[in-house]
This record gives sequence, structure tokens and C-alpha cells, in this order.
Amino acid sequence: MPQSLVPFFEAELKTAKEFLDRSEFSACWKHYERAHIIGQKYPYQHSVVHWRMLCFGIRIKSWPEIAGQIPRLLFGGIKSFVGHVPVGNTGGADVPPLKPMTIPEDLQKIIDLNSKNEDTSK
Repeated sequence: MPQSLVPFFEAELKTAKEFLDRSEFSACWKHYERAHIIGQKYPYQHSVVHWRMLCFGIRIKSWPEIAGQIPRLLFGGIKSFVGHVPVGNTGGADVPPLKPMTIPEDLQKIIDLNSKNEDTSK
């Protein structure tokens, strides 16, 4: 992941955790989805988000989410590594794993401005 994109990814995860700590699950999930969109192109970050989504599913005792996240966790990073990710997919079990989706305008701008000269050192 380019260094310039890391703060945006980490901010989404931090915000998700803050909402999770307050049991504001809907708001938490939105930030996990946003982190997924930012990180899905990068194997490590992609896997981190699916791990957090799996933990979220366990926390809220959502068997469909748990069952949906396990294969995403196992194969998401590999898909990123070979460059085959469905752009904009939000990563939840309620969305087909290979379905491309429209990226929210604010995230698209962040991605465009911070992915020019990709430095994959992190």
C-alpha cells in the first residue's frame, strides 16, 4: 500500500473500533466497508479488514457474516496478490465476493490522489 494511502486506511479502522467499543454496530460496519474498499488491492490490508470483519461477526453473533468472512479471509489476500479484486466491493457477507461496486466519491478521490506512484513497502 502506498505510504500516502496508509493514514486513510488506518483512520477507517480506528473509527470502526471506536464505534465498535460503543456498540454502535451499524456505524462500525460502514467504516470496515470503507477500509475494505481502500485496502482491497493490497494483500496485507485486505486480509486485515476481513479479519476485523470476522471478529465483528463473532462479536454480534452473526453466523452468516462469520461463514461469509472465513473464505474471504482465506482467499482475499491471495486475490489481491494476483491483482484480481472486484473494485469497490465492500467485503461483507451480504455482497457477492466477486461483485464490482461503485466506489463512494470521497474514497475514489482519496484512492486516485494517493495511488499514483505506488510504494508497496507497507
